[in-house]
Amino acid sequence: MYSKVAIKIYSAIKHGKIKTRKEFWESYFDINYWKNLDIATENDAVYLNENKFNLICIFDNEFPKINENLKQSDKPFLFVYVGDIALLGKINHNIAVIGVLNPSENIARREKEIVQILITNNQNIVSGLAIGCDSIAHKVCIQYGKKTIAFLPSTLENFYPKVNKNLANEIILNGGLIVTEYVLESKNKYDSVNRFVERDRLQVMFAKAVVLIASFRKGEGDSGSRHAMLKAKQYGLQRYAMYNEKTDNEDKMFGLNKDLIESGVTILTQSNIKDLIN
Repeated sequence: MYSKVAIKIYSAIKHGKIKTRKEFWESYFDINYWKNLDIATENDAVYLNENKFNLICIFDNEFPKINENLKQSDKPFLFVYVGDIALLGKINHNIAVIGVLNPSENIARREKEIVQILITNNQNIVSGLAIGCDSIAHKVCIQYGKKTIAFLPSTLENFYPKVNKNLANEIILNGGLIVTEYVLESKNKYDSVNRFVERDRLQVMFAKAVVLIASFRKGEGDSGSRHAMLKAKQYGLQRYAMYNEKTDNEDKMFGLNKDLIESGVTILTQSNIKDLIN
């Protein structure tokens, strides 16, 4: 369920006491403050229990370890979740798989082959539950009875994308995890868009490597993969991109892949996929 401190932090966010991660780390990163804080949590506890939502906070022993080298403003301090939160702590078995929202049949087929190899070698897939490449990755995991982790850019209450609600339920039933750091709904359009970027950082934060299936260049299509790959570089993760010079060179869906490979990202091949597994 959740600790007394976790529900206090949740309620503090609900009541507007904490508005940003930066504010938490600068002003409220003190376990004694939370232990001594008198704040009403009863209604929130009832709500969480009725919806079977769980909480975990940075002060809980079970909270997944975060790379100490990350800048403080990037570090999450509270998760709302359903499923197996322990999966976040298995970074050495977690691989983020990301890509476009509208992959071609060829891209989808190649992605399925990659994900199948990874999960049949005891790797957990981390993604964002978006339509397209994210959904493909999660569905392959379910097909083979493997666990997968989905980070949301929304609250659990106002689930996004709604079209993947059934997929989320399947992930949970299969022993996986649906998780978000959001307690309140977005305030405006800017906040909504920014939450996708923030979600992208979490996908790679709790993985040992990231695989880019396919993505457009900036300005030519959806850019979530670009943000995730940038964060992966900052976090020092292994970065791989699916790419075949003979078939993908003129395909705009591989524009980002091509640019990143030219800048040093590794092309994913049958031989080096073993490096991901090991």
